[in-house]
Amino acid sequence: MLRDTAGRGRTSGRARVSSAAAVLLAAVSGAAAGDAPNRTPSIFEPVSTPATEIHHLSLLVFGITAAIFVVVLAVLVHVIVRYRWRGDDPGREPPQIYGSGRVELAWTIVPILIVIVLFLATARTMGTIQKNRAPEGALRVTVVAHQWWWEFRYPDLGVVTANELHVPVSTKDRPRPVFLTLESADVIHSFWVPRLAGKTDVIPNHPNTTWIEPEKPGLYVGQCAEFCGTQHAGMLLNVVVETPETFSSWIEAQRRPAVVDPAVETGRDLFRSTACVNCHEIRGAGASGDVGPDLTHLMSRATIGSGVAPNDRAHLESWVRDPATIKPGVRMPAMQLPDRDVDAIVDYLETLR
Repeated sequence: MLRDTAGRGRTSGRARVSSAAAVLLAAVSGAAAGDAPNRTPSIFEPVSTPATEIHHLSLLVFGITAAIFVVVLAVLVHVIVRYRWRGDDPGREPPQIYGSGRVELAWTIVPILIVIVLFLATARTMGTIQKNRAPEGALRVTVVAHQWWWEFRYPDLGVVTANELHVPVSTKDRPRPVFLTLESADVIHSFWVPRLAGKTDVIPNHPNTTWIEPEKPGLYVGQCAEFCGTQHAGMLLNVVVETPETFSSWIEAQRRPAVVDPAVETGRDLFRSTACVNCHEIRGAGASGDVGPDLTHLMSRATIGSGVAPNDRAHLESWVRDPATIKPGVRMPAMQLPDRDVDAIVDYLETLR
């Protein structure tokens, strides 16, 4: 019923995204102490080994190309100024000179050396970031991209969640790289968190791999970087980097079955008697759908709709009543439920912490 599909189809969606980001930032402020979250992620502020390697390579390429630009521009300006036309110049062509061996050697050898340097630097960077084997102690996560939301599975820890990837911080004393297996449930997507790693395509029937090694706690924002349909622009994802202790507590909480609260039994029964149960899983509540996100701990997430709206009662009610009011084109249908049923279901969903 609460299928988390992301998208922004209206101008007002931008405000919802900003509001949702603010909520999530507040939710992880404790973990992010000392590192102010950046709402506009930049590849020039890396906090993870793969992103740092890419950053260093980009600086090298920029430096070399900038030097080439300066040299070419300087020669061009010199020629324009030194050999410009003057009023007393004779009206004929200047002497034509051919076959300067030194000049020909310079413009042949120098480019070859530049290409060799860039090739070796790129090969080194690729060798560092394209690791296929996870070292001992690495955290493994399977990322499944859907139109338009992200599913995160922790196979070694028995946890399944959506849209917010929680990982522990990695330090020199306690290294903890996170190796991600990327799969698609429908079309081609692209996993990209600029401050943590480069873009990696997520292709149907062709698992890809990438890895991150965050060095600072905090919130790092990313999204799908491959056009994948109507709601592509809102297929957001948030990586929450926490201390090892906080991450362990989060894992322990996520392993628990859904809360059973007799006070919201009416909403639970409505959830199980409508189409909601066909799409969503709620462990311990008799809901085992696998089309939409697992809702067992829905209220532990700061946002809904893959990050496009805050996870509060007002937006939750709008989502249950008609998801398209938040995200036009969303694949979750409007169930045409009466207000009392919507209220009862939202009462129940709010207990799923």
